[in-house]
Amino acid sequence: MKFKFLNNKIFIVAGTIIMSAYVFGCGGNYNKSKSDSAATSTTDVKDANTLLGAGSTFVYPLFSKMFAEYDKQAGIRINYQSIGSGGGILQLTNKTIDFGDSDAPLNDGQTKTINANVLHIPMCSGAVVISYNLPDLKGTLKLDPDVLANIFLGKITKWNDERISKLNPGLQLPATSIFIAHRSDGSGTTNIFTTYLAKVSNDWNKSPGKGSSINWPVGLGGKGNEGVAGLVKQTPGAIGYIELAYAKQNKMAFADIKNKSGNFITPTVASTSAAGNITMPADAKASLSNTDAKDGYPISGLTWALIYKEQNYNQRSKDRAEKVIKLLWWNIHDGQKYCNDLNYAPLSAAAVTVAEKILKSATFDGKPIM
Repeated sequence: MKFKFLNNKIFIVAGTIIMSAYVFGCGGNYNKSKSDSAATSTTDVKDANTLLGAGSTFVYPLFSKMFAEYDKQAGIRINYQSIGSGGGILQLTNKTIDFGDSDAPLNDGQTKTINANVLHIPMCSGAVVISYNLPDLKGTLKLDPDVLANIFLGKITKWNDERISKLNPGLQLPATSIFIAHRSDGSGTTNIFTTYLAKVSNDWNKSPGKGSSINWPVGLGGKGNEGVAGLVKQTPGAIGYIELAYAKQNKMAFADIKNKSGNFITPTVASTSAAGNITMPADAKASLSNTDAKDGYPISGLTWALIYKEQNYNQRSKDRAEKVIKLLWWNIHDGQKYCNDLNYAPLSAAAVTVAEKILKSATFDGKPIM
């Protein structure tokens, strides 16, 4: 399918990353920003050449690049709010945006609330890294699933704990207390991380379990990947989970993680791609964590653009629906070339084929848009 691009040139506005205030607590949406529930500006809603998106902070660095390049080619401005997967799902539910983005598929409760068929279109995959602030450590920290789970359960509280030392012979670990940083908002990154922990730790699976928002046993919450990154970077002895791009951009240390095959894996585009080399289900709702791939990084996950299958709602025009489909089609094809440089793994050929079929199922008045 070929798309004709508009010639008009319009400046780009992508969602602004905000270093948010941090909150104490055990999960939940404690530090809810105004943009989580507020609609975008009236000007943007009325502008036929502006598309509105919101959601994942995990994919924000990539989306910023993609949308800027798409604007150059198509003359379509994309206003994307980087507010977390939960916020994006809420705005999609409220029909205040054209597309959401989430690092976790809709759960049963969200699906019931929306009460409509929502398509999940994979955009790329990425690594959730375990970043830490140990300024005097000479070398890269190694962690295995059991130790990692017990750190976040609050059962390992000192960096020189024997269980950590055993995995890191030759490293001089300090007697510093471990400070846990986690997300305070509903987060697909949290879903990827806690789904992994629930797979590898029976104790974690029993409680607190997995989800986009959980009751954390210990720690301090920051909003968005950027909030957790800020907490870790500013707090000696801290450890937290963030997307690889944020760790790289902020020059933060992150651990090698022991995978199912017994290999300590450094999170990279290559090891994330290895984790994503799976058979993609028809609905694209696949989990990549705790991969069987011997060279795969075990805490990896997809991110999905979310749209209503039936695009005729809230007096939307067919032209607007077509623009959304064209954008997402471009993302899964031409847009993939921007993944590697920003530390995301491009979709496999098989995943692109699945994504194409999903996009082709979108309708307007019951008729296929493509």
